[in-house]
Amino acid sequence: MIKVAVAGALGRMGREIIKAICEQEDMKLVAGFERKGHEDRGKDIGELIGLGTLGVKLSTADEMDNVLKETKPDVFVDFTIADACVNNVKIAAENKVNLVIGTTGFTEEQKKEILETIEKNNVAAVISENFAIGVNIFFKVVEFLTKYLKDYDIEIIEMHHRYKKDAPSGTALKIAEIIKSNRDVELVFGRYGKCERKENEVGVHALRGGDVVGDHIVIFAGDGRG
Repeated sequence: MIKVAVAGALGRMGREIIKAICEQEDMKLVAGFERKGHEDRGKDIGELIGLGTLGVKLSTADEMDNVLKETKPDVFVDFTIADACVNNVKIAAENKVNLVIGTTGFTEEQKKEILETIEKNNVAAVISENFAIGVNIFFKVVEFLTKYLKDYDIEIIEMHHRYKKDAPSGTALKIAEIIKSNRDVELVFGRYGKCERKENEVGVHALRGGDVVGDHIVIFAGDGRG
């Protein structure tokens, strides 16, 4: 039986992950975390997300070390925010818990700190801006087109629901990273004012509204072609 702890348990992704865990015969939720001072601390997580009683109480970030020591999960799943995730990773790794990180919005310094923590504590980790198979195929398509459509201008547009906290999305930034690794370009986040588009720049545009789960568009535009 694989024992799982989830940080960001009551968030949109956290809820879906817990539901998926409960559908698996070989997995068990043993802990769930939210921010320090959360009003639902101590309540049954299953009842909070509409699954009925699971026998797992919601814990807060300041209790994480003790709870992980008590429950001894095999895997720690984090879908929180960048600042919280860095600390969560440190606590989980020091407790020798393997990691699945879907949190986005990290600075380069935070990414470095996370990798150093993982290596120092010798734990396994999966880190991805997007776990969907289709999106990862899309990454490969973007890489291919960037290499072979060298004279085309590239723009990235993403849209998510009004509640998403980071902009641009982690997926959009991953797309931009792929483009930058295959072409010498400068990223421009949104545009304003009177200026022509520079030859080697890629615009990244973030839209927010409604309940859109996530749409990503990459435009390759050439003269008389698109």
